[in-house]
Amino acid sequence: METAAMPAATPKPTTPGAGADRTSLAWAVLETVPDPEIPVVSIRDLGILRGIGTDADGTLEVVITPTYSGCPAMAQIAQDIGAALDGAGLAPWRIRTALAPAWSTDWISPAGRARLRDFGIAPPGACGSGQEGGAARPLRFVPGAAGTREAVACPRCGSLHTQELARFASTACKALYRCLDCREPFDYFKPY
Repeated sequence: METAAMPAATPKPTTPGAGADRTSLAWAVLETVPDPEIPVVSIRDLGILRGIGTDADGTLEVVITPTYSGCPAMAQIAQDIGAALDGAGLAPWRIRTALAPAWSTDWISPAGRARLRDFGIAPPGACGSGQEGGAARPLRFVPGAAGTREAVACPRCGSLHTQELARFASTACKALYRCLDCREPFDYFKPY
């Protein structure tokens, strides 16, 4: 199947467990699609998978949002989604990329944050959705601006005695840190 940037008609996305059995099955199938850059987390865990709906003609529409607009992995993610849906016998389908609202690290699930930590990547803190303690926080596009930098815990030993080595690490969405206690380097998934 082909992916499409914009559908002819936009169905209402459903949430897991809602709607027809086909939509629920699509959610379950896509739960297993890993992120190509961090394969220990699924596209759903990262918040890339935003919705699944069904058109009047029965075509599944999968809505995805890139972690940033220039993400080079989106073509691979779309291909992996298509292969998973075809493998489960869920054709016809189409993929729509939604750029608004922009993806936020707040969309990473608690399970995804735990898997990142277990993999050796420090997960981001909340940046604006109010997920921490239920209180809204201002959205910061430049973490650490004006002396607001929060301590980053080492994913290996848990120490807050860490230091940023480079603003960019293995991918543009991560920074390179090291722990000053266990001396291990690690990636930090920057909040935005």
